Amino acid sequence: MYNINIYILVMGLTTFAVRFLPMFLLRRQIKSTFIRSFLFYVPYVTLAVMTFPSIIDATRSPLAGGLALAGGIFAAWKKCSMIIVAMICCVIVLLAELILV
Repeated sequence: MYNINIYILVMGLTTFAVRFLPMFLLRRQIKSTFIRSFLFYVPYVTLAVMTFPSIIDATRSPLAGGLALAGGIFAAWKKCSMIIVAMICCVIVLLAELILV
């Protein structure tokens, strides 16, 4: 009933279309500031959408993940380096799971 070759073909065509169509359709520089700013933030939004649910689900307690997320956002807002933010998040998760579980 299921043919894996069809799935592979559809996946390949989709990947090809996503990479080929912008090059084919957009031959000149984009001048619209709205579209340029939208395209500038797409990678950040994609990374956030993939990362935030994992932060909550990676711990034994969703509360520990949420506290680490809040602590990481606060540390990043205070302009801490990436390694410091990661260490703060790890310590928050460790302490929260020791206290909560």
